[in-house]
Amino acid sequence: MNVFLWILQILLALAFLAAGVVKMTQPRAKLQTNMGWVEDFSDTNVKLIGAAEVLGALGLVLPWWTGIAPVLTPIAALCLAVAMAGAVIVHIRRKELPRIAPAAVLLVLSAVVAIGRF
Repeated sequence: MNVFLWILQILLALAFLAAGVVKMTQPRAKLQTNMGWVEDFSDTNVKLIGAAEVLGALGLVLPWWTGIAPVLTPIAALCLAVAMAGAVIVHIRRKELPRIAPAAVLLVLSAVVAIGRF
């Protein structure tokens, strides 16, 4: 189970790190081509969402790996699951049903890590 959780943590961390860095470094106008939801949020909010994803990605791996405050790993996973629940709600509200699947998968996988590490 530990190996499975580690693999899941690393894959989730890579996914959230990549998504967060893109949101933090690209202008909102450029993000709108692939992420229509950014129309509903200010530039600052999009950057903050990206920063939260980057911090969450680091929190998925570093505390458990270093042994320094390992309780932060399941907390990070739980926070990312909550963020993905918000993403699902935004996509439902915008009637973007095909775009719900990635957020829902990340939600479930983050919840698995949170439960497994708590």
